[in-house]
Amino acid sequence: MPAHPKDENFAMHDWLNNLPKAELHLHLEGSLEPELMFRLAERNRIALPWNDVEALRSAYNFGNLQEFLDLYYAGADVLRTEQDFYDLTWAYLQKCEEQNVVHTEPFFDPQTHTDRGVPFEAALNGISAALADGRELLGISSGLILSFLRHLPEEEAFRTLEQALPYRNAFFAVGLDSSEVGHPPSKFQRVFDKARAEGFLTVAHAGEEGPPEYIWQALDLLKVSRIDHGVRAAEDPKLIARLIEEQIPLTVCPLSNTKLKVFDDMRQHNILDLLEQGVKVTVNSDDPAYFGGYVTENFVALHESLGMTEEQARRLAQNSLDARLAY
Repeated sequence: MPAHPKDENFAMHDWLNNLPKAELHLHLEGSLEPELMFRLAERNRIALPWNDVEALRSAYNFGNLQEFLDLYYAGADVLRTEQDFYDLTWAYLQKCEEQNVVHTEPFFDPQTHTDRGVPFEAALNGISAALADGRELLGISSGLILSFLRHLPEEEAFRTLEQALPYRNAFFAVGLDSSEVGHPPSKFQRVFDKARAEGFLTVAHAGEEGPPEYIWQALDLLKVSRIDHGVRAAEDPKLIARLIEEQIPLTVCPLSNTKLKVFDDMRQHNILDLLEQGVKVTVNSDDPAYFGGYVTENFVALHESLGMTEEQARRLAQNSLDARLAY
């Protein structure tokens, strides 16, 4: 008697979940689940604009990147103390353990918090303590990326870098994120030059909502080791050829891309096309609390919507392990 399709789906889910993988594109604040948000709001006596967890979940039906960012920063406001940042990071690491994510390189955006009056040290100490416990207690290796908000002026990024330098060993790289359109990588060339001079590796969000030109700028002006998102590279054959030749990893986030309408439907996603062309694509969750799932859910979506095979999944998982920058 042939296996029921549902049984096969469960089996594939378990297989994908058990596959050893790394996560290279994760915003810690984006892993803030509604339940934890309410718990922290209560602890810090903060009134949220939603009455309950379900009302908050329904607010997640945003239509574009800016609406998402507005919601995201409202949620981040509950993070006030070192313990809050520890709890946030630890909850994410527990999810990594559940999904056999053996290595993670999350982004930390200090400006999201220092602009609200949260001390840089409080946020960093909480995150770093959780990552250390993750290494010791869960066996999950990690490295932290100091990320600049691109919708703010470059001077602000310089200030953030100066704040981080006394904690140089807490970070292995700098990154660039938030609203992409109208904020090209070239705007941050000087601060990235300074970061590289201080010994940081560099990565940058480019080619998600922004054009392929932003990927060229990230490579040539910011000298990045890895491109975050990068799916619009497919529009530029010369760029694709370079990504393949230099084996520059792309940290692709499929569920995020469909939620933010980079692709209207997962069946239109180009990650497997890029994989088959020889581009070093990886699977990541970006902001999993907001976009419908963690790394395993992203793999499952590719299997269900694009027919990703076990062999392709193995290559994607291996790409993520090969593309690690923190050791």
